[in-house]
Amino acid sequence: MANIIGIIISILLIVALTHPQWLPFSAETAAKIQDLRAEHFLIERSGKITLAHFATLILALAVVWLIFTIIKILLQIYSNRDDHAATIGLLLTGMFRYLAVIAAFIWGLSILGVNTTAVLAGAGIIGLIIGFGAQSLIEDIITGMFIIFERQYEIGDIIILDDFRGIVRSIGVRTTTLEDAGGNLKVVNNSDIRNFQNRSRNHSMAICTVSVSYGTDLRQLERLLAEKLPEMYEPHKDLYLEAPYLLGVQELGSSGVELRIVAWVEEANVFRAQRQLNRDVKVLFDDYGVEIPFPQVVVHQGD
Repeated sequence: MANIIGIIISILLIVALTHPQWLPFSAETAAKIQDLRAEHFLIERSGKITLAHFATLILALAVVWLIFTIIKILLQIYSNRDDHAATIGLLLTGMFRYLAVIAAFIWGLSILGVNTTAVLAGAGIIGLIIGFGAQSLIEDIITGMFIIFERQYEIGDIIILDDFRGIVRSIGVRTTTLEDAGGNLKVVNNSDIRNFQNRSRNHSMAICTVSVSYGTDLRQLERLLAEKLPEMYEPHKDLYLEAPYLLGVQELGSSGVELRIVAWVEEANVFRAQRQLNRDVKVLFDDYGVEIPFPQVVVHQGD
């Protein structure tokens, strides 16, 4: 809604300033505005700044803002297609925002009588000097482009970077923003994103590791799990992609036989599914008298 209102206001400004005779300007001011438009918004040689120049400056800014807003709306519509489109749309929106600011700045200087050719030449030299000291900035931008076009990760993906696990909330020209399960945000320069895991490309596995006593009949327990584990799927189809199953004997521990029970889930649900699976296995073992051992200390008392 805000974009639509802004577009309407910009259009009204453009229409009004392209027809200055409709506004309460003096005939002289209206004529100067028309002259400035005819000269492509270049100031008169005298260099005197008048009300006509400020009115024309407002017109130029309205045109730039209108074009940028229309492009942004089109990119938002494109972004609704899928996560990859959302990622590209967000990046292009950021790039066009920078371009709009630069275009408005240069155009505004031109309207106010500044020799923009000299400014651009000087900016080129300054930019060359700054470029040697801004290699990390350039590296961030180039790395961000590779991340997006190689589809290393996209908005909505869950990645693990160092010891931080989070959802990709935005990918900008320079930085990527991650959000963890607690709502904490981490902003990382694109060039610093190395050796990460994208956990959203494949399904994940919720794992329940549980021990049973050495006195348990494993064959009988395996038959019980084969019968009861599929029943855990029905009430939790929102968590499990398929029925949990016994993966096998993980280890012969010091206190008991360690079993591993797993279920395939979406990465976003992996921790919730793991907690549910642990609970269901514990309740199942309680119902059928399967003993879960705990470490015990045996103390020998001498004579």
